[in-house]
Amino acid sequence: MTIVAKICLIVAGVIIVTFFGVQTCIVFRLCEPTYQLAEFGYACVIAFAPPFAVVVRSFINSAKIKEENIDVQMKAIDASNIVVMLDMYGVIKSANKNFCDVTGYSKGQIKGMNHNKLVPAFYRDSDQYEDFWQRLKQGQTVSGEFQRVGKSGDTVWVLGHYTPIKNKAGKYTRVLKIATDITAQRQSESLVNQKNSYLEHAAKILRHDMHSGINTYMPRGLTSLKRRISDDEVKRLKIQAPLRMLEEGLRHTQKVYSGVKEFTNLVKEDAQLDKDKCNITEILTDYLKSTSYIKQVKIGLLPSLSVNEPLFCTAIDNLIRNGLKYNDSSTKYVSIYMHNDSTLCVEDNGRGMTQDEFEEFSKPYTRKKEQSEGGSGLGLNICLAILKEHGFTIHAEKQTHGTKIYIKIK
Repeated sequence: MTIVAKICLIVAGVIIVTFFGVQTCIVFRLCEPTYQLAEFGYACVIAFAPPFAVVVRSFINSAKIKEENIDVQMKAIDASNIVVMLDMYGVIKSANKNFCDVTGYSKGQIKGMNHNKLVPAFYRDSDQYEDFWQRLKQGQTVSGEFQRVGKSGDTVWVLGHYTPIKNKAGKYTRVLKIATDITAQRQSESLVNQKNSYLEHAAKILRHDMHSGINTYMPRGLTSLKRRISDDEVKRLKIQAPLRMLEEGLRHTQKVYSGVKEFTNLVKEDAQLDKDKCNITEILTDYLKSTSYIKQVKIGLLPSLSVNEPLFCTAIDNLIRNGLKYNDSSTKYVSIYMHNDSTLCVEDNGRGMTQDEFEEFSKPYTRKKEQSEGGSGLGLNICLAILKEHGFTIHAEKQTHGTKIYIKIK
């Protein structure tokens, strides 16, 4: 009700009270009826009409606005949701266009069809489906994610709410279903679960099958080779450098394997992160010295921290390799230094990445367009998981040339 209508209501109230007050006095002979009183009563009636009309018009307008609002809301619901009306036996009485689009049926085909034809065969005769309808018949709203079957036989997933509706006699006669199609979301979740299953299998191979090769057979083979070739033969054949590269490559492979193994152990339920006090400058230098890109990495004076050495080095190495890989500079480099007392910084002079881009590429199975098809899309995701497991927070900041990744360690 508007302010004008409220004022008019007050005025009308005063007038009507005054009028009936005068009439009461006349009826109970508290005053003598006169021509003046009659005129006053007539004037009250005339004066009462305009403010009363304003009040009535205000109520009518309010009712129209409410009705229009309800109509707009219903149209919005119908436009963006699946809407179906069923009777208490599951017979479809009406359905909107969204329902037909999702299921593949036309409105003519769907009207009169029983709801049980839209559910999987294994569910149709189950106790759960019987309980579903029993609850609706008792007046309970049923909500949740439901698996349904379209006309083509394809699985459809909806997030729905089934609400029983009473008739004028107070009996439940209809069920209103309002739902949202979440098929794409469920398919995406299924794909992630499938890939996680593959990763779990790969982790088992890493933990068991590759262990012997990397830590037993390869070292033994290299040692045996060195024993069979004398130093003079090594010099004569000029294979000092290749042998050294083999040794350094094996050591680096063992370090990477150790980090991956630690991570696969970490993702097990109730796993605890084993940490030791380490000089970060020393462990990173030792980890990177056998890599081909060690000369492109500048390591400053870093503090001692409680970390899991293989995992921490694996995470930082991943940031380094990303900084060098996505880098068009003629002199690529990555610098690791303390930004302040509580923040370690990994800075590169590559293409640069904002915080939003950093978070996007940190999602599982998300890769840069330039990344080769062979990439798993798990590098940054695992890197962040490792650092967060240490209790560190990570933030990326795009520079004019490159990116600064801040790792808050305190």
